[in-house]
Amino acid sequence: MPGVVIASANGIVGIEAAVRLLQMGGTALDAVLASTRLVEANPDDHTVGFSGLPNMLGEVELDASVMDGKGLRAGGVGALIGFQDAVDLARRVMDDLPHSLITGAGAARFAAEIGLDPRDLLTPEAEAIWRRRIDAERLEQVGRSAYFSRISEIVGRSASNADFAVDGEPPHGTVNFIARDRAGNIACAVSTSGWAWKYPGRIGDSPVIGAGNYADNRWGAAACTGRGEMAQRCCTAHSVVTFMRFGMSIDRALETAMRDLNALDDPYLSEMNIVGMDRDGNPAAVSTAEGKSYVVMSEDMSEPELRPRTVVRLDKLG
Repeated sequence: MPGVVIASANGIVGIEAAVRLLQMGGTALDAVLASTRLVEANPDDHTVGFSGLPNMLGEVELDASVMDGKGLRAGGVGALIGFQDAVDLARRVMDDLPHSLITGAGAARFAAEIGLDPRDLLTPEAEAIWRRRIDAERLEQVGRSAYFSRISEIVGRSASNADFAVDGEPPHGTVNFIARDRAGNIACAVSTSGWAWKYPGRIGDSPVIGAGNYADNRWGAAACTGRGEMAQRCCTAHSVVTFMRFGMSIDRALETAMRDLNALDDPYLSEMNIVGMDRDGNPAAVSTAEGKSYVVMSEDMSEPELRPRTVVRLDKLG
């Protein structure tokens, strides 16, 4: 069977590189890493890697994970500062450490130890977007205790208030890649700069295996974009795979996992998106919002194809 790759819409800049690897006999794991790496380096994407939007203090913090459906190996990094190649670091966590997740200063230390190149991730464009929001709140005019109280308020508002959107989009975003190679192995990679203006040290679903990322050769894979706290609390990516394990089609598994989010008591409930693939390589994707798409490309396609996501409305979002 020819290999196939699916991704969130912003993954279109990397999906052809992934498919070329599969055409040369490469593995699904190598394919998702190669494609994610290109998105992390894209300065036009303010939701991933270099030029990502920063936290409340103006620091770009990256989250990423990778999972190999053969043997359920996984690695993740969270709140990584000063290094662009978060997904490569996640792969090294999986391969070199007896852990599945490292964060903060430990993640940066490990990046330096393995020789990743340090980089200032905050571009002038991303900083300008950040300053427009921060200066409007006049945080510099309040004392320390009021400052942190105000941070909590703004972080909450940024989850649901259109005033905090970036180019009309919510202030959170992620890139997802799922690949199935010729041998039938499945892998998934997820990378993000997280929720813009987040509280420093916040970690979303992207580096958390089972929340924002899950892959299992026996059943399939899924990955999420949107407000990560929602996927964390419902173990959304793992739920999709579990529902396929119990006999659901990929389409029904995605819809059921999305509707699980209705159980959340969450004043910051917002948009959620999921991409998924079953063990036979059949792709699908859902969103709580209209007009969302995802990208698909197989070895026998000459170019990637944007496809519409199925809309699954959450009752609490109207």
